[in-house]
Formats: sequence, C-alpha cells, structure tokens
Amino acid sequence: MLSANLSAIFYLISGVLFILALRGLSSPETSRQGNFFGILGMIIAITVTFLSIGNFSTGFVVVLIFLLIGGLIGAFIAYKIPMTAMPELVAGFHSLVGLAAVFVAIAAFLNPEAFNLGYPGNIKLGSLIEMSIGAAVGAITFSGSIVAFLKLQGIMSGSPITFKGQHPLNALILISIIVLTYLLCSTQSSNLFWILLVVSFLIGFLLIIPIGGADMPVVISMLNSYSGWAAAGIGFTLENTALIITGALVGSSGAILSYIMCKGMNRSFFNVILGGFGATEQSAGEKNKEQKPVKSGNADDAAFLMKNASSVIIVPGYGMAVAQAQHALREMVDTLKKNDIKVSYAIHPVAGRMPGHMNVLLAEANVPYDEVFELEEINNDFANADVAFVIGANDVTNPVAKTDPQSPIYGMPVLDVEKCKSVLFVKRSLSPGYAGIDNDLFYKENTLMLFADAKKMTEDITKNL
Repeated sequence: MLSANLSAIFYLISGVLFILALRGLSSPETSRQGNFFGILGMIIAITVTFLSIGNFSTGFVVVLIFLLIGGLIGAFIAYKIPMTAMPELVAGFHSLVGLAAVFVAIAAFLNPEAFNLGYPGNIKLGSLIEMSIGAAVGAITFSGSIVAFLKLQGIMSGSPITFKGQHPLNALILISIIVLTYLLCSTQSSNLFWILLVVSFLIGFLLIIPIGGADMPVVISMLNSYSGWAAAGIGFTLENTALIITGALVGSSGAILSYIMCKGMNRSFFNVILGGFGATEQSAGEKNKEQKPVKSGNADDAAFLMKNASSVIIVPGYGMAVAQAQHALREMVDTLKKNDIKVSYAIHPVAGRMPGHMNVLLAEANVPYDEVFELEEINNDFANADVAFVIGANDVTNPVAKTDPQSPIYGMPVLDVEKCKSVLFVKRSLSPGYAGIDNDLFYKENTLMLFADAKKMTEDITKNL
C-alpha cells in the first residue's frame, strides 16, 4: 500500500500530464501527443488508486473485477462506434460521470466513517457542502446528458420542447436546490438528501429539453463542463487530489469551450446554460414555405466545373461523416491538385455535431493541416473562389442565418459559400439540417444540387476528372 505522501506525488504527476494533454489537444498537429499524455496520466492515476486500497486482499479483487467489466464494455463500444455517433457516445459518457458522482455522494452520506467524514447525523460541515454540490451537479449532468443523448439519437425530437411558465419553474427549482443544500447542512436529514437528488435530476431534464438541435454542440461541451465540476466536488469529499485536479481541468476547459462556441454561433452563453431562454421558434412562413425549383446535376457536370476552375473550397459536414466519404474526398482533391487547381478546406466551428468533428475525419484521411481553415480565416475567400464543394454541410452554410430574424439560427456566423461563382451541394435530398429549417442555398442560381450518397458521388467525380 502506498503512503499518503507518495500517492499525492503521483496524483500530482498525473495532474500535470492531464494539463499537458489539454495543451496537446489544442492543435491538430500535437493532438496525438496530447492523447498519449492523457492516457499515461490516467494509467498512473488508476495504478495509484489500486495501490492505495486499504484492505488490499479483498478490495483489490473487487475493484479489479469491476474495472475489467467496465473496461471491456468501454473498449467494445469504442471499437464498434462509428464517428457519426461520437456525439451520442460523449453524451452517454457524461451521464455515467454524473451518475458516478451521485453514487459516491450517496455512499459518503450513508457511511461517512468509511471516508473519514464523521458519523451519520454528524458529518463535517465542509464535507457535507462538497458532497451536496457534487451530488446535485452530478444528478443534473446525468439527466441532462440522457436528454442530449435521446435528442442526438433521434429518439426525442431535436426541436425545442417548451411549455408555459417553463423558465420561472426552472428558476424556482434552482433556488430550491440552494435552499435544500442549506437545510441539509443544518439538519443532516436523510430525507432532505434524497429530495435534493430528485430535484436535481428533474432540473437536469428541464434545462435540456428546450434547447434545439442547432445548439446541441454547445450543450455537449456544457455537459462536459458539468461532469468535471461534479468530479471535482466528489474529489473534495474523497480527499482525492487527482479527482480534484482532473475535475477542475475538465470543468473549466468545458466552460471555456462552451463560451467560445456560443460566441461563434452568436448565442448567449447564459441563455444556453439556463435552458435555452429566449430561443426563437421557426417562423410560420418558413414552415409553410413552398418548395422552389432547384437545379440538379450529376458527377460529370461537377467534374466539368471543377476541371475548369482555378480554385476550389471544400466544405465538409455531417453528411460526409455519415457516408464516411473523407478518404474518397482526399482522392478527389489529390486529382484536382494534379491539374494545378488550388484546393482548401473550410471548417465551421460546429460542423458535424461536436467541436472538432470534421477536423478528426480529415486528419483520418491524412489531409494536410495547412490546407484546413476555420471560418474566420477563409470566409472572405469564397468571393474569389470558382467552386465551393459542399459535402453534407447544411445549417452552417444557410444564408437565412443572415437574413431572417425569426430563424432559429439567425445571427449565427455561416460560411459564405453562396458568394462563389459555382456551388456544388452534395446531399441525398432537400431535407432540412439538424436545426430543422430549409436551406436557401439550395435554390440559388449558382447552386447545382448533386443528389446522391456523398461517398459514391465523390468517387464518381474523381473518375470523371
């Protein structure tokens, strides 16, 4: 069994590695190194936890059994999950982190002697406050993540679910959580503890249902932040340095990422985290909009336009991820380059369903990092480009975000693809994107719709080139 001092030192080392992991993940070029540091830090943390078990003979076996069960399930899911379902996976994992925090809080409240927190009815005040916060945030994370998972999976409607008096009710419940925490710390009543958990589960559900699909990437990163703060709160309860450091890192980085994404989508940070307060419904005119005529073409038409272009900008989106077309896209781009055509990639901050979704897919296809540009870096280039090749990106290219104040995505910065001389839009149909609204880009004079599977269409264009 490791001494407390040695455990603290190794936990500190793992914390430093987690910081280096975050630093590495800030750039595609260093992301693999960042992942390595994160894995190494977690191995150290798990090993130290094993070696710190008090009743080593029985405790080690029990922990090992559950670690193997969880590890095998996690490995199987990670192996089988497609990249398109990664947001749902992240939401599911967030829910498990929140639930783990709740279980630890329950164990600590029911058996505080095992955690050196005092006795039932006489738990240390500081520990009880930490325990209450960790349990409440964990419960909110769990139920909120479940709703996010159901919305992303399509089991629950991706549209905002609202009802009269929803926001006052949310505010009342949040105030009641603060009051319950105060009363729990004063009386240490077990009934109040269970009520606190139930109310926290409820508010997590109510906070997420009014948030629409267009804001779901922000929700995912926000829930990531919540799971970190829940872990940090329980880390104080367990007096575990690694949990405190890791939870604080996840919580703060998730909050910062959410803020950056809200800014990039022209969303109010506080409106989103408070349950989509101020979200707008789609206008009746938009819902009842008659379908306009569109120009459609085939791979031969697309190849002809590209072959006669001097510059092409690729705009990847969720449709590319669904079709797993990134490798076919790379082959098409290589063919264009051989014909001395300049090619670059334009990435919207929320392309796909989570931050970095498109970057990961393009990196998987070995697309050079210096050819990939964020929205603010490349948006002005569309006006000077000959062809924009939009492969499955819908909401992030919709001009209505700049023209219709009643649109759910109004004010969100979008890629100005309509300014290109020609727009090639690969899509299976005219169905709306995840925000649930029609895309005006489909009906522009310079847009040619390519109705097909993204991978098949891209391969056919390459053949024609």
